[in-house]
Amino acid sequence: MAKDALFWNKVAGAVLTAGLGAMVIGSLSGILYAPEQLEQPAFTIATGETAMATADDAPAEPVGPEDILPLLASADPAAGERVARKCIGCHVFEQGGANKVGPVLFDTVGMDIAGHDGFNYSGALEEIEGVWTYEALNEFLYDPKGWAPGTKMSYNGLKDTQDRADLIAYMRQMTSNPPPLPGE
Repeated sequence: MAKDALFWNKVAGAVLTAGLGAMVIGSLSGILYAPEQLEQPAFTIATGETAMATADDAPAEPVGPEDILPLLASADPAAGERVARKCIGCHVFEQGGANKVGPVLFDTVGMDIAGHDGFNYSGALEEIEGVWTYEALNEFLYDPKGWAPGTKMSYNGLKDTQDRADLIAYMRQMTSNPPPLPGE
């Protein structure tokens, strides 16, 4: 069976015609069904980042966690243990527990930041001087990435003030020698 001398020219012409037809149809459908552009997003996703204010915006309310110290005296460690269930996928709270994705959280209150032996902390936490005070824990738990930009912790934060107070009270209970509460 002899091939037509123009066989490959016909194949190339068919491919080019199909591509040109697809481009024309795509352009026509874009004209006929132009999407409506919204002035504002239909919904927003909380990322922990704050949007830049414009001149038309009202003065922004303070961003950041509420002061936790007044709530710690009446915080409920049992409720904090329930809140801590959100953390057990990455952390262990028991003494002698093994590190997971995150470090063991036993003895965290009053410990040096990035001070748990045997855990490879992110550079963001290693650069922060000091110890885990109640205030530092409050701010970190509220917005980990905002408090320590570059942290490996992927959790977006615990926004409820009472939940943070309860969790910190539970963590205080899981500390061998916890710092005194304000007013003690």
